[in-house]
Amino acid sequence: MERNLKNVLVISFGFLLLFTAYGGLQSLQSSLNSEEGLGVASLSVLYAALIISSMFLPPILIKKLGCKWTIAGSMCCYIAFSLGNFYASWYTLIPTSVILGLGGAPLWSAKCTYLTIAGNSYAEKAGKNGKDIINQYFGVFFLIFQSSGIWGNLISSLILSQASNKVEISEESLACCGAYDCMSEATNTTASAGPSESLKYTLLGIYTASGVLAVLLIVIFLDQIKSDQAETEKEIQKTPSFWSTFLATFQHLKDKRQCLLIPLTMYSGFEQGFLAGDYTKTYVTCALGIHYVGYVMICFSAVNSLCSLLFGKISQFTGRKLLFALATVANTACIIALLLWKPHPNQLAVFFIFPALWGLSDAIWQTQTNGLYGVLFEKHKEAAFANYRLWESCGFVIAFGYSTTLQVYIKLYILLAVLVLSMVTYGVVEYLETKSSPGTPAATKKGKCRTLHPGNKDVTQQHHSN
Repeated sequence: MERNLKNVLVISFGFLLLFTAYGGLQSLQSSLNSEEGLGVASLSVLYAALIISSMFLPPILIKKLGCKWTIAGSMCCYIAFSLGNFYASWYTLIPTSVILGLGGAPLWSAKCTYLTIAGNSYAEKAGKNGKDIINQYFGVFFLIFQSSGIWGNLISSLILSQASNKVEISEESLACCGAYDCMSEATNTTASAGPSESLKYTLLGIYTASGVLAVLLIVIFLDQIKSDQAETEKEIQKTPSFWSTFLATFQHLKDKRQCLLIPLTMYSGFEQGFLAGDYTKTYVTCALGIHYVGYVMICFSAVNSLCSLLFGKISQFTGRKLLFALATVANTACIIALLLWKPHPNQLAVFFIFPALWGLSDAIWQTQTNGLYGVLFEKHKEAAFANYRLWESCGFVIAFGYSTTLQVYIKLYILLAVLVLSMVTYGVVEYLETKSSPGTPAATKKGKCRTLHPGNKDVTQQHHSN
């Protein structure tokens, strides 16, 4: 096997193992650690730390440690979060969430840099176009990585379904599920009983072992390729300093189009935060039990991946406006239905319809918003995507932050209001673009490295091959 391809596969399977564990844990936080809202509070802290980390840590660590050891070290931050869940408390989970947040940005930046170096190295030897090889490598990576959302949630559901303390949920308890939840610690018998300690430790043991295997895979099998140091220095020299990035990020807000896109970008964090923090707890866990969370999130992940691929290809024929309209209609219909629906175990299929439609919408928000930023701000892409990461992460922080203080119906109204505002401001951006450049051809495609939030999606980093 060609050496560089072997390294790509090592990184890909390393990330698959790591995010199999993290993805499953993130989906369970609001249900597994529901006392005093600890689980969602930890996720809010995590994304706040990620914002800080993405501004200054990646270039420093990559320059000091190189790509291989930055990846290995950052993966250990994810393992720390798994360990914090063994004895979840404010003194264990919050610090380990900060550690994970700080390690998230260097992990993805180092991975992007490594794959770029590997692609250019092979292209130079083979006399091929560097951009083409880099795009192929990223394609292989995401093909393998995207399945982590399925495996992590499948493991959690298979383990937690072994619980022997499942009991019938009374109609009185079911009345506290859904949009008008009772905001009580024991919304129903199943949720309050929770999984046994032995099952919880088994699940966390599997997740921790998966993370450890990921680190070992990187340490033992990933090569520190010869061009790594020189190429990394080039990449670091191209990387602006913390202060220049910080200033450029906020100077970019002088562009009114960027200001108008803030609601749309934050909505991406809001809607993902609602699904992971609220839908899983007040609808799925409350009415069906925690062992169904994994199956529901598998449905979301599978539809999301398929639709990302589909919409990425058909957008050139339909245009982004039609796709944004489709996502708006789908999300609005889901929000209204969630306000009206009283979840009941007899309606099992409905529990999967919502995440499927949510996955379809999220695929559009992710692919088309990234594409929109790339087209509108081609000359200032670093500052533009720094703003993207900043405002999407702010959406996550806010969504997880108020998760335990507001009833679900209020959160759904907030979600609907932000969605409407997003579409109004997006419409203004499209109007300004049409007015300023009526005959401008579509921007050329660029290679892209989607950095998923420390979870399956979340922070998006773009990789532009120059």
